[in-house]
Amino acid sequence: MVGALLCALLAGCSTKPDDPDDHTDARPSPSASPGTGRWQPKPGLDWQWQLSGKLDPDVDVPVYDIDGFDHDAPVVRKLQARGVKVICYINAGAWEDWRPDAGDFPKRLLGRGNGWEGERWLDIRQLDVLRPLIAKRFDMCRDKGFDAVEPDQMDGYENRTGFPLTARHQLDFNRMLSRLARERGLAVALKNDVDQVRELLDDFDFAVNEECAAYRECEKLKPFVDAGKAVFHVEYRLKAAEFCEQSRKLGLSSLVKRLDLDAWRQSCADR
Repeated sequence: MVGALLCALLAGCSTKPDDPDDHTDARPSPSASPGTGRWQPKPGLDWQWQLSGKLDPDVDVPVYDIDGFDHDAPVVRKLQARGVKVICYINAGAWEDWRPDAGDFPKRLLGRGNGWEGERWLDIRQLDVLRPLIAKRFDMCRDKGFDAVEPDQMDGYENRTGFPLTARHQLDFNRMLSRLARERGLAVALKNDVDQVRELLDDFDFAVNEECAAYRECEKLKPFVDAGKAVFHVEYRLKAAEFCEQSRKLGLSSLVKRLDLDAWRQSCADR
């Protein structure tokens, strides 16, 4: 989870679709764009991100991001029944020892710990080995009925992974994730990796970011908004008053969350 944040720790009811002819003060629709075949989230959508604790299914937002392994199809359908789009959180760039498929990952793929208990970076250079493993996870997201996937740990090349990863390796890996998701009709997020936004903009349908305000790099995500693609953003250490005004100017969908990503949230949309 939490790519940029790790650097600091180790160094330390849903909306109804808008009338397409009504451009007044309406909340944006979570619906897919015509002809795309998959969800295309637009800037300004409010959201909920919950990866721990008992799921609160009643937050009045049009988008939920939840753990793909922890929640089955009935949970996804219940959210979608009230118009919510649901994102499937999956770790793609790091191994987690508690996942049911952990034993499928060859030991040679496992690198250094990434600061989270039970997690180790993966050797993303080995695309032929990783592709079927991640494809199986994306199949699970599709089969449970999710609308999109959020692959985590997409910036290993900027971390001490135990492997000599380069920016080129990261681009190749991230584009592989995009292809796997889109082949399954899933929208796909670019998670963090702000330094490669311009190269990867066409490959991803939206972005998910942690702590761009704290690290003063939210401007790097502006190409997504300019392209009509949502940026779902969270801060852990800053107070809403410290960044919400900037987030609104940039068109980000911003929250304050606790680090464990439980149900608690504060949204810039409510300020």
